[in-house]
Amino acid sequence: MRNFGLALVVLGIAGFIWCSHEMNGLEPVPEETSITKSLEYRSGRMEVGRYAGMATAALGLLLVFAPQGR
Repeated sequence: MRNFGLALVVLGIAGFIWCSHEMNGLEPVPEETSITKSLEYRSGRMEVGRYAGMATAALGLLLVFAPQGR
């Protein structure tokens, strides 16, 4: 589980960095747009991708530091 957790941490951080880099050249989502409507914009998808990357890295950290069930 520890190796899988490390892989998730690396993938999550890489996904977060990639989505952040992609957002630099995009126009922002208009204010007061719902989450489902924001997915119609590329910048909205990249924002959700950043949150997914953070969640993946957090899950990986949990798997790395959680005690092994024996």
